Amino acid sequence: MTPENATFCPVYRAIGVLQEKWVLHIVRALLGGEKGFNELARAVGGCNSATLTQRLEHLEHLQLIRKRTEDAQVKLARSVYSLTPAGQELQGVIDAIDHWARTHLGQPAAVVPGTGCAEVNPAPEPALR
Repeated sequence: MTPENATFCPVYRAIGVLQEKWVLHIVRALLGGEKGFNELARAVGGCNSATLTQRLEHLEHLQLIRKRTEDAQVKLARSVYSLTPAGQELQGVIDAIDHWARTHLGQPAAVVPGTGCAEVNPAPEPALR
């Protein structure tokens, strides 16, 4: 299905937004409360600053996050990000992914530093017959 010949499908549109790399990591990090840029970068882990900035601007444009600037008169103002009510509604999506992963992706091995999440051992491959 291409956007040119398709009627509006909310699931198609939502998947298009949420599948972008780092988006769900950003949302998950902000579900724990507002964060400054550097704190958010550490919570997300592995995302370079330019990509993180781009994703944050896009999520702000979609009204999923809000950016607040502290000390705007200071040369190095601090940006603080939080979820909007629409962004907070993604808690259910994160919860559903968590439930699915715990059911289908194997058992936790160890907590991944900085994420609060357990690393998983991959589910065993089905035997070939």
